[in-house]
Amino acid sequence: MISFFLFMATMVLLGIPSALLFIPWCWLTGNVLPLYKATRFMLSSSCRMAGVRFHVVGRDRIPPGRACIFMSNHVSNLDPPALISLIPGRTSAFMKRALMNMPILGTGFKQGDFIAVDRTGNAAAAQQAVTAAQAVLAKGVHFTAFVEGTRSPDGRMLPFKKGPFFLAMAAGAPIIPVSIHGTEHLWGKGSLRIHPGLAHIVFHPPIDPAAYATRDELMQAVRSTIASGLPEWMRT
Repeated sequence: MISFFLFMATMVLLGIPSALLFIPWCWLTGNVLPLYKATRFMLSSSCRMAGVRFHVVGRDRIPPGRACIFMSNHVSNLDPPALISLIPGRTSAFMKRALMNMPILGTGFKQGDFIAVDRTGNAAAAQQAVTAAQAVLAKGVHFTAFVEGTRSPDGRMLPFKKGPFFLAMAAGAPIIPVSIHGTEHLWGKGSLRIHPGLAHIVFHPPIDPAAYATRDELMQAVRSTIASGLPEWMRT
């Protein structure tokens, strides 16, 4: 529990002053970068304080100066802090509406162009979210999606959601598949205990959505690529 306490304490000690300083700054200037950089520092510092380290492969495969869609498997609450800390430039993502409606925290998410979604299965709402994500990409901001839609309970890959692939086909932005493993042992789903240790993150070469005739073919290509960077037991 000590590692969990250190993680949360660092989030609070760095997050509160950052919010008080940089959220008003963004209101006044329209510049979200100081808030985003402070958030990245808070997240990476929290992981370090908890004894969580990342072995990263393939960041050099990310094309410079191009807004990309990062698609990753999802096995732990450590995955979002890791990716936000490691993706160069700024990234947006789909976010639960309940989080977007929280005081202060929700304001920061909105300033960072994060997009609220509901898990209702409503087709019109899903299309609205995809359209909003296209607008974010058009601004030159990356987009990150955990394509299973939720954390895997045991580390094994779950079926993929279709929304990120509608976005990829519509926007034509390069997809960067990302494989994450090890975080499922460091902070498992449903646990409040963080174990110090090493996790692994692989950024794969870009995939061009235009090279695939259908969304299903693109989804299978991304799934196979993510699986290739995972241990055998996680691929089923």
